[in-house]
Amino acid sequence: MTGQTYMAAQAIGGGKLALATLPMREPGAGEVRIRIEACGICHTDVLTVDGGYPGIAYPRVPGHEVVGRIDALGAGVQQWRVGQRVGIGFLGGSCGHCEFCRRGDLINCRNQVLSGIHYDGGYAEVMIAKDRGLVSIPDDMSAVDAAPLLCAGVTTFNALRKSPALAGELVVIHGLGGLGHLAVQFARYMGFRTVVVARGADKAELAMKLGAHAYIDSEAENAAKALRKMGGASVVVATVSSTAAMAPLIGGLKPHGQLAVVGAGLEPLKVNVGDLIFGERSIVGVNTGSPIEIEDTLGFSQLQNIRAMTEEFPLEQVAEAYARMHGNKARFRVVLTMGG
Repeated sequence: MTGQTYMAAQAIGGGKLALATLPMREPGAGEVRIRIEACGICHTDVLTVDGGYPGIAYPRVPGHEVVGRIDALGAGVQQWRVGQRVGIGFLGGSCGHCEFCRRGDLINCRNQVLSGIHYDGGYAEVMIAKDRGLVSIPDDMSAVDAAPLLCAGVTTFNALRKSPALAGELVVIHGLGGLGHLAVQFARYMGFRTVVVARGADKAELAMKLGAHAYIDSEAENAAKALRKMGGASVVVATVSSTAAMAPLIGGLKPHGQLAVVGAGLEPLKVNVGDLIFGERSIVGVNTGSPIEIEDTLGFSQLQNIRAMTEEFPLEQVAEAYARMHGNKARFRVVLTMGG
């Protein structure tokens, strides 16, 4: 990076990433320029890299788990200052004037811009971001620790915090990957009786280490039946992408229980309607979080020493890092770090 240019990894179509040197620009009205310290690689980035988002224009810099420091302010930016530590998540900035914004529902803003999709994201040394999407990052939290909390963290945190479960009740975390290993920690420290359901006996040790009270191997026994023996779950947070795997767990919910879908699967979710009607159970989707909810996630994580398990790669190795995430080989979140 020089005073006039910076390095970035651009998605160029066909699932490919290419390093490029881009010209530095000044932030416009309502924008800030961020010198990036770290950026997490999230599975949602396939929408950019693999062309999954309709009408995406290439080249485009992916990345929406961004941590850095402001080095320039655009006109009209008042709340933030140069040198301040900030982050940007997937929701890059609400409009502030649509019906949902006016009702305080910033997540569902009709004109929401998405980081790394509608504008260049954080696989870079520098990023221009809207001030409406900024998140304050604690000075004593490392960039690598903070980055995954801006998407994976807030998504699982919100799924639990907004669920009908009360402290002491049984909560299930379905899956123990990039989302699930954070959800287990949140559930335990929120005071829930935490049960992990995953495939294979080999994951039991990690589940218990992260704070689970019990582990169910879905390959060895009927998970829904096992949950009913425990009294039924108040909520199942489904962090896996397989809709066929999460659907049977509805039968393990107690009356008025909730299946909170966090993992983004491509197949339709097929459910037994009787499991919904008899017991008045429900299914909800959880879509990340607003900037203030991300700050809540960071604060809770700092209070309880909750951290993602991460693998670090320099920006120059972005293709290898992305392939590791895409191939489901990472344990558990991949984070790009920028030189200096």
